[in-house]
This record gives sequence, C-alpha cells and structure tokens, in this order.
Amino acid sequence: MTARAFAVVLALMLTGVSSGAAATSTRGDVARGATPVPILMYHAIGEAPRNAPYPELYVSRSNLAAEVSWLARNGYHAVTLRRVYDSWTRNTPLPARPIVLSFDDGYPGHVSVAMPLLRRHHWAGVLNLHIGNLIPAKVRRLIAAGWELDSHTFTHTDLRTLDAAKLRHDVRDSRTWLRGVFHVPVAFFCYPSGRYDAGVVAAVRAAGYLGATTTNYGLASPADGLFTLDRVRVDGSDGAAGLAVKLRALGR
Repeated sequence: MTARAFAVVLALMLTGVSSGAAATSTRGDVARGATPVPILMYHAIGEAPRNAPYPELYVSRSNLAAEVSWLARNGYHAVTLRRVYDSWTRNTPLPARPIVLSFDDGYPGHVSVAMPLLRRHHWAGVLNLHIGNLIPAKVRRLIAAGWELDSHTFTHTDLRTLDAAKLRHDVRDSRTWLRGVFHVPVAFFCYPSGRYDAGVVAAVRAAGYLGATTTNYGLASPADGLFTLDRVRVDGSDGAAGLAVKLRALGR
C-alpha cells in the first residue's frame, strides 16, 4: 500500500466516511427530533456584468428584496447555522419555519444590499468568506449586525487536488486567521465549488469545525452528515416565485 493510499484509508477510519465525491461524514451527537432546515445559497448580489462567466450566480437587488419579503410574509425566520446546529445537537428551540441565508465568497453587495434587507426583519445571514474578497472593515460590519462568519478558504481552489500541507493551510489556517482577526468562533466550513472527498472532510474535522456546507441540492439534515450539509442554490432568474417553487418542492 502506498503512503497516499494509507492516508486515505486512515482518513476513512477516523471520519467514518466512504470514498468518492459523494462521501458523507459520520453523524454528530444529534438530538431526537432533529428536523431538516433549508440553507439558501447566494453568491453575488447585483446585476451580472457583461460576459460574466456565471451570470446565474448574480441575484439582483430587486430579486433579493422580493425573496426576503416573500420569506417574511410566509412565516419564515432567518437564523444562523450555529443556531440550527445547537437545535440539532442540544435541542435548543428554533423559531417557526427556520431558514438559513448563506452568502458565499464575500461580495460588496453582501454588505451594501443584503445586510440592510435582512436587518429590516431583524435577521442575520451567514458569510462564507473567501479570505481577501472583502476588506476586514466590511466583514466587521456584518458581524456587528449579527451575521455568522464561516470559512471558505484562502484560495477557493479544488481542495481534492492539494497536498497535505496546502490542504491544512486552506482549511485549518484559514480558520485560525479568521478567528485571530475577527475574534469570532468560525465554527463551520464551506467547500469551494462544493468539491470534497474523504480526505478533505477529514481535514475539516481535524481543524475543529462543527460542520460544513456543500453545493449538493436539498435540505440540510443531520441525518445526512454534519460535514456534508445540503443547500438550496438561489439563481438570478428565480425571483420570489422561483424560490417559492423550490422550497415547496422540498416540503418547506
């Protein structure tokens, strides 16, 4: 057995996951009655520039405002991922129809548009920060507004392709850096572009995170593994009507 193969086997033994892109983590200490919660996945807020490589990842201000208003009118309450985790593991209460609004990478619109829209409803979002995308002062504004800060790495690269040292840097050291600069827990991780395998999950667990989010479509459920939580991507073409269709199709 090669050294690389042995490392993979050891990761599997330590984490209880299977190999392959669809690998899942071992279940956490989950309380009885833990129910799935939708985690919405947003990226850039604003109009897509011409020739943007992924224009569907841009949600306009008007669409986000309509989506947030629709959620509020229909009895949803935005909470942080940590509150969901505490409900799953400690049976702490959640409001009716809880939902997490996560924002990947760190774009100016998260501060200038999303934060005030959510604040109107006394809601907080979750920022999965690709370090360097937002200056610290803007990140601190989100934290002051009650937002949760989680890690989305330094490099936003395919973590499956990295050697052990580079993987530790992107996973463990990113958490250390964020905690040192912003003095918040940074309890969760978000896989860049949703790419992960058993070795990546093992590195995330070893770094001390409580869980991690993917780009896999569906409701986030502790039954599927705390380190492979599904999300619901919100596209630029969705609007409130499209978001409603997605949530109703998932039974939420």
